[in-house]
Amino acid sequence: MIEIKDIHKSFGENEVLKGISGKFEAGVTNLIIGGSGSGKTTLLKCMIGLHQPEQGSVEYDGREFTQLNFEQRIEIRKEIGMLFQGSALFDSMTVEENVMFPLNMFTEQSNSEKLDRVNFCLDRVNLEGKNKLFPAELSGGMKKRVGIARAIAMNPKYLFCDEPNSGLDPKTSIVIDELIKELTEEYNTTTIVVTHDMNSVMGIGDYIIFLHEGKKFWEGSNKEIAKTDIEELNDFVFASRFMKAAKGKF
Repeated sequence: MIEIKDIHKSFGENEVLKGISGKFEAGVTNLIIGGSGSGKTTLLKCMIGLHQPEQGSVEYDGREFTQLNFEQRIEIRKEIGMLFQGSALFDSMTVEENVMFPLNMFTEQSNSEKLDRVNFCLDRVNLEGKNKLFPAELSGGMKKRVGIARAIAMNPKYLFCDEPNSGLDPKTSIVIDELIKELTEEYNTTTIVVTHDMNSVMGIGDYIIFLHEGKKFWEGSNKEIAKTDIEELNDFVFASRFMKAAKGKF
């Protein structure tokens, strides 16, 4: 479980996060949603230590992350997998080398042990035998799956996904969503997905936090989101669906 308490973050005079709290449980798909500028990516960066909040705390299973120094944070970071927006693969590395990267950095495993883990992860995301391909040879959906394979290479307790469906067609987006949910349940991972994709919200949103103008306006499940009478949330939900429909994606 990850718990955030009263997170505040400003950049100069711009207060981006205004006291965000929430609990993200293991084994369920946790979503942070909101429009552009709502603070969701800033919140994710505070949670993984890329930003230091001025106030509040981030706890990983009771371990207070925000108060740790750089060296102390490394032990928790070893337990974190990260799927970046755009996948962020190394273009000069093969698929195999990309997935092996965190194993080279954080483990003392032998080459054969690391290769076994790479092959397991590639098989798990349905990319068996694609080891020697380079990112330029992959489709957008395949790049995302390589990104997921790299994110789970260290068998993480915590998995963060930043806009995992960005740039993907609706069919591929569903495949990625289902893979993230499947892995979350299979390994009892604490998974947090930052997204503005309403298909993801309705498909895999076990627990959802909705941010608006740096504040938490609502929390609940995808079964509850359609029943809310919060104007800001309804505006976001229906605007998102309208924009998708206007582009011919619904």
